[in-house]
Amino acid sequence: QIRQMVNFILQEAHEKANEIRVKTEHDFNLEKQTLVHEAKLNIQDEFTKKEKDREVQQRIARSAEIGECRVKKMKIRDDLLQKLVADAGAKCAVVARGQNYPQLLQKLIVQGLIKIEEMEVTVFCRNEDIGTIEKILDAAVQEYVEIMKRESGVTLEPKVVMNENRNRDLTANSYGGIVLTALNGKIVCDNTMASRLNLVYEELLPSIRAILFPDV
Repeated sequence: QIRQMVNFILQEAHEKANEIRVKTEHDFNLEKQTLVHEAKLNIQDEFTKKEKDREVQQRIARSAEIGECRVKKMKIRDDLLQKLVADAGAKCAVVARGQNYPQLLQKLIVQGLIKIEEMEVTVFCRNEDIGTIEKILDAAVQEYVEIMKRESGVTLEPKVVMNENRNRDLTANSYGGIVLTALNGKIVCDNTMASRLNLVYEELLPSIRAILFPDV
């Protein structure tokens, strides 16, 4: 009986130990599966984050490249437009060397006097145009007086003189023409070839862009 009881106790002990071992293995495998699953999720999250970061960096780089291309394209277009203006300015300079230039200067002075509407006016020109202006200035003033008398019935006696300060002569970039000032320079009428060219350029710029850059 004692042996039977011992065997029974041993049998119970073996069965209990086996249950503990099975439960331990089960808990271990379950914990391992949980850890593996969490590790996979972490890896997937990390990969997804890195992939999103890579896509963001690619978009940023692509956007920067597109912006750089646009800036380069705009600069090329601007350089082309500036060259167009420079070429037109060179042609204006040719006009300023033509035989009809004195008549043009006279018309520019008359137009400027009508616009400025002052009785004491100073004429500025390029150094090379001084001789020509001296020859046509009286005729220009007389033409202005006749126009004003015809239009308003008033006979004006404007005092129009030439600038005597050679440091203030117009530069070659003016391409010719004249500048009129009054009231000690407070009123200015820019009637240079460059000024008129810029006015035409600004007016025609949309059409010029449409012709030169039809894809814009």
